[in-house]
Parts: sequence; C-alpha cells; structure tokens
Amino acid sequence: MVSFESDYSTGCHPAVLEALAATNLEPCSGYGSDRFCERAAARIREACAAPQADVRFLAGGTQTNAVVLSALMNPGEGVVAADSGHISVHEAGAIECTGHKVLTIPERNGKLAAADLRAYLENFYADANWEHMVIPGAVFISHPSELGTLYSLAELEKLSEICRDYEIPLYLDGARLGYGLAARCTDVTLPDIARLVDAFYIGGTKCGALCGEAVVFPRSNAPHHFLTHVKRHGALMAKGRLLGVQFDALFTDGLYFRIAENAIDRAEELKAVLEEAGCEMFRPSPTNQQFVIMENGKMEALAQQVKFSFWERFDETHTVIRFVTSWSTTEEDIAVLRDALATLDD
Repeated sequence: MVSFESDYSTGCHPAVLEALAATNLEPCSGYGSDRFCERAAARIREACAAPQADVRFLAGGTQTNAVVLSALMNPGEGVVAADSGHISVHEAGAIECTGHKVLTIPERNGKLAAADLRAYLENFYADANWEHMVIPGAVFISHPSELGTLYSLAELEKLSEICRDYEIPLYLDGARLGYGLAARCTDVTLPDIARLVDAFYIGGTKCGALCGEAVVFPRSNAPHHFLTHVKRHGALMAKGRLLGVQFDALFTDGLYFRIAENAIDRAEELKAVLEEAGCEMFRPSPTNQQFVIMENGKMEALAQQVKFSFWERFDETHTVIRFVTSWSTTEEDIAVLRDALATLDD
C-alpha cells in the first residue's frame, strides 16, 4: 500500500546506505570522535557558513530536544513554546522529565509570534513575584512548524532580537529542516538560521538518514561539558560513526538539499491532487505536510487504499488527516492517491 503516513516510513537514501556498507569494516574510535563525524561536522560548518560551530550528533529528535534544552537551561527554568509545538504535544513530557517546564503561548498559524513572546516576557518580569515562578530560560521554535508552516526571515530576526534582549537562548527544532529550506516560498537559508539562533539541529531521521540529528551550536557556544550531559541522559552512542557516516554522505555534493527538493515537488503535486478532488485544506502549508478535512466515511474508505495519519478530530462527522511526502516519494505514489480519491465518489 502506498504510504503518505510520515517522512520516516522508508529506510534511508541509497547513497547513505552505500556509505554505511562501504565503511562498515573500518575500525573507528567511539562516541563521535571518529573521522566520519569530524568530516561531517566540517561539511555542516561550511553549509552553515559558521566555521566556529560546535557540531554534535544524536540519534533522534525527541532525545535531541530533551538533551539540548536541558543543557541550555538552569534549574528552575522553563522553555517557552507555541502550544502546538512538538515539545508541548507529541513528546510525552520528555522536557518535563528533565526537570524543566514547557511554558506555552497560543500558536499563530503553527508558529510563535514575536509580539506574543515579547508580551509574555514583559508580563512575566512585571510580576513582583517572578522569582517564585518558573523562569523563562529558553525559547523553542520549529522550522517547519508542526503544521508545515514556515518562519520568514523577518520573523526569525524579530524572535532573535527579543531573545538577545532578554539573554535567553533561541533553540530551533529542525526535524524537517531540509524540507523547510527547499520550500519554494522561503527566504530563509541555513546560514540565516546559524546567524540568528543559539542552537538548532539538522534533521536526518526525516530527511534521508536511517536515524540521526546534527546539533549545531553556531558560535562555538556548546554548553560546558555537553558530552558528559549527553551521556548522563543515555544519549551518547558508542558507535557514533553510524551518525557521522550518514551526515557525511548527506552533506556531500548537496545531497541533503537535493533530496529535500523531491519532497517539495511531490508535495506540490499532492496538494494539486487533493484540491482537484475537492478536499478542504485545514491549514495552508508550503512544505511536505498537507492537512485535509475529510468526512469520516470517506476517510475510512480512503484508508483501505493509501496510508495517511490522523491529526485531530474536526467535528462529529469530519476528521483532519495528514499526508506527508518525503525524499523517497515518487510521481507514481501521487498517481495512486489520485486514483484512490477518484473512487470515493463512485
């Protein structure tokens, strides 16, 4: 069955698999100190135009968010996020398990608005009892957002300015960063992100790797003893080369960016197919996630032919469902969806 369920339902890009196989028998030092991690980090620094960046590799997105945010914050501090943010909704309280609270602000089109953030911080410090409260110690955003929307360069600049005014680190979840950078309407580049945020990660799991995320501290600003912090959270891989080899392959000859473009091309085709079939879009998205409001009976019938994911209940008779393209989605997959949608009115 053709799947639009997620962007990590297939394995990895063939070039990544070939690199893993070709290097399999080479003995390497552990814990990310191997030549592949070093070379991948150098390639990422070049792509970010951040020659001083600290680059570290972790295995998965939730793990990365929990490890990095807990390292960035002091005891008694929490992280500010949109109420739709991944750490707020779909990470099973991972941040709270590190002893830090997620402090939510209502989302605006899936994003954290700069005006709302400034108002939140102003109101917090205007309270004479703020030292008895959870102190905002970091700000979390994701690009793309949970709803597939993107921050503009101007929006990122405003958020960065506010965070620097309050001396709070700005952290960007880049689980689908490749697809955000490949979107046709974006004016944000990887060097822009490296310039404006204090820490971010480049997602591999959802963008062509078997697993792995590349954490970037762009100004040589990794928290003190970060490797020890990673290990204390059970997140330090002995065979760190597994991650280094993959990112070395992804950042050779622009592969990461090229395969992300495929997801965007297929997403535009998917969007056209959904609109042609008369589907009502839940939120407009320029990236690889597309959200549709569908009558429950039709949704159940469609689920017999293609895979997609539940997003949320819309009303008693309708559900919001999500279709996701990836680096591996083909034009043939889109054609299957078109034919399946056509049968719903038969």
